[in-house]
Amino acid sequence: MQDKPLTWDYPAPFTQEFSVQAEHIDFIGHVNNAVYVSWCQQAGWEHSLSLGLGFTEYQALDAAMIIRRANYDYILSAYAGEECVMGTWLTANDHKLTMERCFQLLRKSDGKTLLRGHWQLVSIRMSNGKPRRMPVEFDERYGAAVIDPAA
Repeated sequence: MQDKPLTWDYPAPFTQEFSVQAEHIDFIGHVNNAVYVSWCQQAGWEHSLSLGLGFTEYQALDAAMIIRRANYDYILSAYAGEECVMGTWLTANDHKLTMERCFQLLRKSDGKTLLRGHWQLVSIRMSNGKPRRMPVEFDERYGAAVIDPAA
């Protein structure tokens, strides 16, 4: 079967593909909501790595971007054997303390949106967990990836 073209909420997402495995299925028979959240986490981290900001850089800078608030809209279910693709974008950066990230999960076979997510992120000092102004490296690398969701 030919996969449908994927229609993204915003242009040029960073994408990561996921295959629904038996261990992703809950007692209702579909992918458990916590799996979708885990996939968001994986896609967000892979995007960060692609921008040159991984754990090593976080340690060296004594800084990290952490989730302050997360919202998920579970739209449709996924089932064993299905192929999905997660798109993610950085959609805001105040160049001081906070950023925002959005997610969209699509089923490849029919192009349907299964989930939309939104995170509010805050910069912290890793050594004490307290908020701190984001390092220049964060502002430059993450900031360069921010899209204008209104465009």
